Amino acid sequence: MATIVVVGAGIGGMPMAYDIKKHLGNQHTVKVVSALDYFQFTPSNPWVGVGWRTADDITFKIEGPLARKGIEFIHGTVSEIKPAENKLLLADGSQVDYDYVILATGPYLAFEEVPGFGPISHGGGTVSVCSTEHAEEAYTEWEKLCANPAPIVVGAVQGASCFGPAYEYAMIMDTDLRKRKIRKDVKMTFVTSEPYIGHLGLGGVGDSKGMLEGIMRQRHINWICNAKVTKIENGTMFVDEHDTNGAVIKSHELPFGYSMMLPAFKGPKFLQKADEALVNPRGMVKVDKFNRNMTYKNVYALGVVVAIPPVEATPVPVGTPKTGLMIEGMVTAICHNIENDLAGKEVCEQATWNTICLADLGDTGAAFVALPQIPPRNLTWAKQGKWVHLAKIAFEKYFIRNMKNGNSEPIYQKYVMKMLGIVRLKSEEK
Repeated sequence: MATIVVVGAGIGGMPMAYDIKKHLGNQHTVKVVSALDYFQFTPSNPWVGVGWRTADDITFKIEGPLARKGIEFIHGTVSEIKPAENKLLLADGSQVDYDYVILATGPYLAFEEVPGFGPISHGGGTVSVCSTEHAEEAYTEWEKLCANPAPIVVGAVQGASCFGPAYEYAMIMDTDLRKRKIRKDVKMTFVTSEPYIGHLGLGGVGDSKGMLEGIMRQRHINWICNAKVTKIENGTMFVDEHDTNGAVIKSHELPFGYSMMLPAFKGPKFLQKADEALVNPRGMVKVDKFNRNMTYKNVYALGVVVAIPPVEATPVPVGTPKTGLMIEGMVTAICHNIENDLAGKEVCEQATWNTICLADLGDTGAAFVALPQIPPRNLTWAKQGKWVHLAKIAFEKYFIRNMKNGNSEPIYQKYVMKMLGIVRLKSEEK
């Protein structure tokens, strides 16, 4: 009998635990280790940041749902991984042994890489929507901003790899300010390390550049691209704007009363100090085409913590995002690969690195499709409309319900791709 341990209980970890248990059955033990004892639907955090959702709307305790599926839950923080010994050390001094470990930790938020950056709870002067806890703090500050309107700076700093929530939050804030009839009192500037609006860390998706630029012009949101934030202090963001060769062409001092900037990601602290055969210098897990580490063959990883190189060189560092459909493909591949390995068969399943993003823009939305994620692509397009806004609301409810009920079905493939009229072709899966 094998013991499979999933580290992390988020959008990747929960489906991974359910799926591996479903396929392996009761003859093998599945455990989930998580520093949080609750699941949070991270894509809804921008709504929490303006009070359109509460934490209770998008979170639930996970021990009960996992137990009902025969999955053991360990509430604890991993302090060290010893892959040569097949064990995890926890902060409370205990250890968890495994035959296979699946790292689905999500990221460490590297606020410290920019002086003065980060939410108040981290000692910074900005807010964050990267976690539900941060988004609740962002909402508290949002109400203060709305009571005393002031300039807003929103976007993503150098090294960031997840740009969608920055665009979403900018548009959601714009919509909420218009609903409150105070938009005219608030200047908004979008600051991003992307070489152009709509790059998204993907080299653009369809006409994402033209579409998002048009939306931002219509909403009177100014922008600075190729931007490196050098420091934040006393309600002012200091930004160097670079040209295509990486040279600084202008330095900006942007005063703000409210700012949400997405940080660069690292692997969690226990991976930052792990064996270099396991992780890259930023603590992201090195994997092969089967989502397993090349040195430690019983270590798998999925989601944000997977090391993926940038799509292209840019004047200011930009990372590559890991989206829901891509994560779902990783879950499926890992499940079948462990199943094959236990049966003495060759590991052969490869994840479909496709991207589908439903971005809520407050009162409308934008959908981006890139199959596969890294160019050249078999299919790519970007479309906008109220239907995307409504689809994301429906998807939120569907996903949370499935996680509560222990349903491991591939939600993006069954729901989102069907909704968008996308048929998965064999050629697109390779």
